[in-house]
Amino acid sequence: MEIINLLFVLIFINYVFFIGLLIWGFSKVNYFQKTSPEKKTGFSVVIPFRNEAHNLPDLLQSLSQLNYPKDQFEVIFVDDESKDDSVRVINRWRMENPWVHLTILDNVRVSKSPKKDAITRAVTIAKHNWIITTDADCIVQKDWLSVYDACIQNSGAEMIAGAVKFPTKGGLLSHFQQMDLLSLQGASIGSFGLNEAFMCNGANFAYTKTLFSDLKGFHGNNHIASGDDVFLLQKAIANFPEKVHYLKNSDVVVTTKPEKSWFKLFKQRVRWASKASAYQSDFAKGLAIMVFVANFFLVLAVLLMAFGIMDWQFLLALFLVKFVVDFILMYQANRFLKMRMYSVVVSGLIYPFFSTFVALYSLVGGFEWKRENIK
Repeated sequence: MEIINLLFVLIFINYVFFIGLLIWGFSKVNYFQKTSPEKKTGFSVVIPFRNEAHNLPDLLQSLSQLNYPKDQFEVIFVDDESKDDSVRVINRWRMENPWVHLTILDNVRVSKSPKKDAITRAVTIAKHNWIITTDADCIVQKDWLSVYDACIQNSGAEMIAGAVKFPTKGGLLSHFQQMDLLSLQGASIGSFGLNEAFMCNGANFAYTKTLFSDLKGFHGNNHIASGDDVFLLQKAIANFPEKVHYLKNSDVVVTTKPEKSWFKLFKQRVRWASKASAYQSDFAKGLAIMVFVANFFLVLAVLLMAFGIMDWQFLLALFLVKFVVDFILMYQANRFLKMRMYSVVVSGLIYPFFSTFVALYSLVGGFEWKRENIK
């Protein structure tokens, strides 16, 4: 029994080390103070979609309120075989906002990743050198492009990642996703601070057409259905790390919508987990393995306690160690994103089981690319 306890202790020491690195890295990413440069960057806003008629009005309303010169951005929607009124909703909005430079394209699928195909198609016809992507179920802030512009002018970057958050409402499912997102955003920002960036979100992601071309776009990973954001980021980090930047500013945070059922959330996380094995970063692979092992062994500890093999005091100590270090990272992220940490304890109890099931299923069960939306 002492050997088993020692194994658990060593695993959780390593887990604390990895998360501690992310906490330290997070503190190294400085908050960007917006300036107002006279020269303006041109943006092509790219939005792939499929059957998003119910979500598009909120996004379109936020786009109409952008505080940016109208001649310095265009909006490119790429329709991946929508069966609902998505295109009609966009065209109706275009008639109400004739000043918007708007294009609607039909997606042309040439790979196993519809979203990557959609973005590639949009990039080929984009008028501006800077591509900025978001999703149809998102809401952007009025200074979204203005702050990106200021960052570009001040940093000289050619790829910039921004944050996303969920609305601060809903029940346990919604709050569980908020806590999960805080940990993911904390890990993302922390990895940038460590110069080991491996994760970002395509709902708030910008890069130049020049860099996209230099990286040969999604070549090499378009056989994987998801990952239009993380794989492009990891290619950029591997080849041009000096050109990649994280934009830590509350005015560019994009609000997205949580999944509406535990099953949909599970399938989403399986899709995300399925691409971990293709990560290029050794740090990312090590972190993914360590997170899985820590959660798996916490579940295992519960089973050992249930069979009287492990003391409940030892299990409680393991949970508290993991909970405290996770809470510090989430608290850091929440000071920036300002969500509500209502269910942090309950989510902390659920997460090891949920995460372990997702990881194991992604290894043995695979996943089916969802047909309702492109994510």
